[in-house]
Amino acid sequence: MKIAIADKKKLVYEMTLPMRWGDMDAMGHLNNTSYFRYFETVRIDWLYTLGQVPGPAKEGIVIVNAFCNFYRQLEYPGDVLLKLYASDPARTTFETWVTMERADAPGPIYAAGGATTMWVDFPRQKAMELPGWLRELVTP
Repeated sequence: MKIAIADKKKLVYEMTLPMRWGDMDAMGHLNNTSYFRYFETVRIDWLYTLGQVPGPAKEGIVIVNAFCNFYRQLEYPGDVLLKLYASDPARTTFETWVTMERADAPGPIYAAGGATTMWVDFPRQKAMELPGWLRELVTP
């Protein structure tokens, strides 16, 4: 099953990551699990740029679900261009979307995925209403 990426979304962050040798499978392709680690890295890096360093005594995001559509194989060596988008803010959640391209040949999408992201109070382990500043930031 292929899950569609939202048409109406807002680019909120992008970064480049080098593929590591240890991220490859036996065939020399980026291992499927690595895509999800790259998605997490771009989300967390984005939060750091917003001054929202994750921590157990604070508020922050958790992932409710995640998916990835694989279109082309990424092969070592190389750098991956990750673009993070946001959309659909609700009371406690918003959607995040990531596309992956080769940094040395941008344009073709090698993989794209997403995650439903929830704002929580970590000490209370309870969903919270999205802060106004975040709602504004993720609204397309």
